[in-house]
Amino acid sequence: MMQSENKKATILSIVRLLIGLAVALVCTGCSEDEPVVRVDLNNSVEVTLAQPDQAVTYAYLPQYSHSVSFERHWRLVERLMAATDLHIRQVFPDTFDAHIKMVERGEIDISFSNPFIYIKLAETGAEAFARIIEFTGKPDFMGQIICRRDNERIKDIEDCRGKRWIAVDPSSAGGYLFALGHFIEQGVNRQDFSEIAFAPGPGGKQEKVVLAVYTGQYDIGSIRNGTLNILKDRIDLSQVRVLAETRPYPGWVYAARKGLEPEIVDKIAQAMFTLSMEDEKDAVVLEAANMRGIIPAKDTDYDSVRDLADRLQVR
Repeated sequence: MMQSENKKATILSIVRLLIGLAVALVCTGCSEDEPVVRVDLNNSVEVTLAQPDQAVTYAYLPQYSHSVSFERHWRLVERLMAATDLHIRQVFPDTFDAHIKMVERGEIDISFSNPFIYIKLAETGAEAFARIIEFTGKPDFMGQIICRRDNERIKDIEDCRGKRWIAVDPSSAGGYLFALGHFIEQGVNRQDFSEIAFAPGPGGKQEKVVLAVYTGQYDIGSIRNGTLNILKDRIDLSQVRVLAETRPYPGWVYAARKGLEPEIVDKIAQAMFTLSMEDEKDAVVLEAANMRGIIPAKDTDYDSVRDLADRLQVR
């Protein structure tokens, strides 16, 4: 009984102490010397938060992983923002189809894509305004057909009959369509392969093609020129052989979505056109993006790609 009474006394002491501390804190905030401020709620003013300018969205077609896309283009995006005073935000579609749909829905304002995706975008009202000078110094690029160097069954294009082929994506220019056109020109048709597969998953598809050939999962692969260099630190490139290269086609293209304000497009285009490999700071930006410059473009520059798509019956 005594223990119970002692516990009650202890608890009451703690409660009194806490109440005393609370009163002291309130009193210290209410000095008699401070004037009383009366608030008239009838004189209210509506306050709104300042909203940032809406971002212009910029997307690199996901031929490589998102990390590669970001690393290649973040410097360019920052340079364009500084030159135009526009808020530009890089976005990352997971697939080629997602890229097309996002442009069509207005979720991508500035698209950087391969020429075959561009002719699809043009059908939604998007319009080319710039194209790149490739790392080769030319405004065009090509596809490559690769195999393992120690694959003695494949010496030339004819030997690809009956083999397993892995390509990047059905809509990949350098990673599929250019190669398909080259095969057909050489008399090798779709049905001549034992299998035509496409790299799985979102992003990084070019790298996946190389790795699938390197590890022997497929006999041949098709990629765009320049891809092998990305994997130079990951695999022994001496074990990969370029069996053939396709004819060149016009290079990667910048397109503005339908309805994007012309003044925005013009600002971005002019900022792009001023970039020069002769300027040390510009050279860092361009080299990171794997290009040597950006030049004006128009829709008809891509008529040769439309002709190829018609011949392949893939439009």
